[in-house]
Amino acid sequence: MAALHDIALKRIDGTDDTLAAHRGKVLLVVNVASKCGLTPQYAGLEALYQEKRAQGLEVLGFPANDFMGQEPGSDEDISAFCSLNYDVKFPLYSKISVLGDTQHPLYAALVAAQPAATGDGPFREKLTQYGVHPARKEDVLWNFEKFLIGRNGDVVGRFAPDVTADDPSLVAAIDAELARP
Repeated sequence: MAALHDIALKRIDGTDDTLAAHRGKVLLVVNVASKCGLTPQYAGLEALYQEKRAQGLEVLGFPANDFMGQEPGSDEDISAFCSLNYDVKFPLYSKISVLGDTQHPLYAALVAAQPAATGDGPFREKLTQYGVHPARKEDVLWNFEKFLIGRNGDVVGRFAPDVTADDPSLVAAIDAELARP
């Protein structure tokens, strides 16, 4: 499996990229969606990005349409939605799949490195009440799941979809990584 920084990515504007452009920074990788009950998290993610960017945090959004078709738009639609509705300035990438046979290599690597998410019990139970049963416990549970990557490129945390950008456990984990050289 390729190192995280070497996996080929595409920005939402179509330009080729990798995580190498963010080497030495703390990364919060989030699979996002425009038509989800959790979509308002864009505001908190942008606020977190603005607050901690100068310290070395990058929030990276990866639109995905894996959960009940909640990200149906084109990259252009998604970019416009994020800009107009949430004034998103953090980097957005081209729509990918975070599950199954079409899972993007980045997400395969993230899940392999952190197979369990902090705080996913209550959200998993809530999904079950709606008749949603994730295939495998290690799969990305829903939109807005968050992976934390340290400055050294190691995946150091994974947080359930309903763990918001201002959640004390997430903020503490980010601050701990930002404090590392």
